[in-house]
Amino acid sequence: MDEEYDVIVLGTGLTECILSGLLSVEGKKVLHMDRNDYYGGESASLNLSQLYRKFRNGMSPPEKFGRDRDYNVDLIPKFAMASGEFVNILYHTDVTRYLEFRQIAGSFVYRDGKIYKVPSSTQEALTSSLSGIFEKRYLKSFFEFIQAYDFTKPPSDSVNQGLDLNVNTMADVYKKFSLSAGTQDFIGHSLALHLDDSYMTEPARDTYERICLYMNSMARYGKSPYIYPVYGLGELPQGFARLSAIYGGTYMLQKKIDEIVMENGKVVGVKSDGETARAKAVIGDPSYFSDKVKKVGSVVRIICILNHTIPNTGDADSVQVVIPQNQVNRQHDIYVAAVSSAHSVCAKDYFVAIVSTIVETDRPEKECEPGLALLGPILEKFVDIQDLYEPVSDGKADGIYVSRSYDATSHFETTCNDVKDIYKRLTGNDLKVEGKVKKLDEAGNQE
Repeated sequence: MDEEYDVIVLGTGLTECILSGLLSVEGKKVLHMDRNDYYGGESASLNLSQLYRKFRNGMSPPEKFGRDRDYNVDLIPKFAMASGEFVNILYHTDVTRYLEFRQIAGSFVYRDGKIYKVPSSTQEALTSSLSGIFEKRYLKSFFEFIQAYDFTKPPSDSVNQGLDLNVNTMADVYKKFSLSAGTQDFIGHSLALHLDDSYMTEPARDTYERICLYMNSMARYGKSPYIYPVYGLGELPQGFARLSAIYGGTYMLQKKIDEIVMENGKVVGVKSDGETARAKAVIGDPSYFSDKVKKVGSVVRIICILNHTIPNTGDADSVQVVIPQNQVNRQHDIYVAAVSSAHSVCAKDYFVAIVSTIVETDRPEKECEPGLALLGPILEKFVDIQDLYEPVSDGKADGIYVSRSYDATSHFETTCNDVKDIYKRLTGNDLKVEGKVKKLDEAGNQE
């Protein structure tokens, strides 16, 4: 360990493992360490015994739930957009050779006390029961506008209908098409996947691009825009760890971090068990840098075990449901992510559903009730409340780059934004994930 590295990475959460893999592929000498004896950190997947050990003080799980090894329950549920940045990173790095993905069967939105399939095309908008007959006409016009909009043409051009999406806000766009508040909710929160309504007063281009991403992802496979790794999300950090190792990265688990070594205000290394690994840059999750992060909120996640599909989803074996904030008088959305034995995360005839949201009161579990109410009878539930942290500085001055905590969303796009942000601050370059990197075998030889 007493060596010089380009980068030292602390923690094997997904953000850290992606960065470790990307930097190793680019020829950087990377040392990756974790205090735990397992991969994943906060984004690990637990078997049934581990789940009960964590949330039930070591109690053994009931035999009725089946074999321990059949369970891989995510502590932080996330789905991947089929045409999103995360899938681009998987393809670029060829981590897909270590993983198998399955499609999530349905994408739904909550409105006026019911859940509806999210329409993502002009045709679906016309047949959806989500909106009335007059609203359907407006929604059809909106989708046609999104599909035809051309940034190379002036706002005055007929396809752009007088709107400049680099200047006009989404509130302007909604007003142009006379869309109701409920329809705005589903567009902004279920298609564009915004965390709150602040996007309404910002230029509409970002929302336009998010809607196009959802539509393109939906078109890729059909039923929903989301895919998910077989055996759970815990497979992802391990996949990127293998990638890093193939390209020369060094991994050390169960490695206690004694000290972040600084000289003249800059990081020069990490001390562990009397040895010092030297590097001019260190990446890590907030748990390693309590003095370099600030608390920005808390997230509550309730992991539920069911013996049935979620009602009103057409018996889908996996779903995402978004409950927009305005529908339940909140400041943040509620997310429901459900998977099943089809994804090798639980025993046959059982289902795992996780309800997540940002904490707004001193009764976090109660805040999840609108999501829990959609699930039907619940056999078992585990409540997990975690503080959310973000770095207080960009790391350029001292060479320490701290990742953000994982938010309540049930998709990877915000995690990818953090990866790209840290990558740019560290290297000075935008992360480009075009095409595949040259492929190496397990021995590090080009195939």
